[in-house]
Amino acid sequence: MSGPENNKEKTVNSRNMIRMAALSVACLLGTAAVRAQGTTTAGAASGAKVAVINIRLAIASTAEGKQASAELQSQFAPRQNELESLNKQINDMRQRLAAGQTTLSDEEKQRLTVQGQRLAAQLDRKNNELNEDAQAAQSDVVDRIGRKMMDVLDRYSRENGYVAVFDSSSQNSPILYASSNIDVTQEIIKLYDQAYPIKAGGTTPATRPAASTPKPAPKP
Repeated sequence: MSGPENNKEKTVNSRNMIRMAALSVACLLGTAAVRAQGTTTAGAASGAKVAVINIRLAIASTAEGKQASAELQSQFAPRQNELESLNKQINDMRQRLAAGQTTLSDEEKQRLTVQGQRLAAQLDRKNNELNEDAQAAQSDVVDRIGRKMMDVLDRYSRENGYVAVFDSSSQNSPILYASSNIDVTQEIIKLYDQAYPIKAGGTTPATRPAASTPKPAPKP
């Protein structure tokens, strides 16, 4: 039988993964989130405007992202509860075996051991299935929001004269330091929510309206 600590870790990991739905966007948009057409490296090096954005935070902080995260938690909650119930059954069985080493018959010990192994295998299988399904669901959310956010970010960058916008949340980001004055994360979240408002009582964002002119970002 698997130890209770391992089983507990599996269920906790799957719960944490679900709670982090819509946050996993590594490599989705790459190191440079937006590059204006016609921009050269020499131009960027000569003082052209650049900005940074935390794409992970931006996706998760939109109204659509928050709604999608809550929906995923609700969607997978019954399966998470099932895993926790299985984990509890396994731990209870282990405790019965430990307490009955001198009182239980060999047949009963064998029965509990076999039953515990069966439940542990079932827990492992269901946990893997939950992880796969939750990852697929959150990837869909990230893809849906991320693609629309790129449109918002691209338009914002062009209208405000940015030649490059870098993703500060990327694990492979070359950024060692960036002033908060060139961080456009909150502005993009605001513009995204304006462009893709959540319908009252619905689960699908409204059709994008005519975009309003965004406020100019602070100069670096």
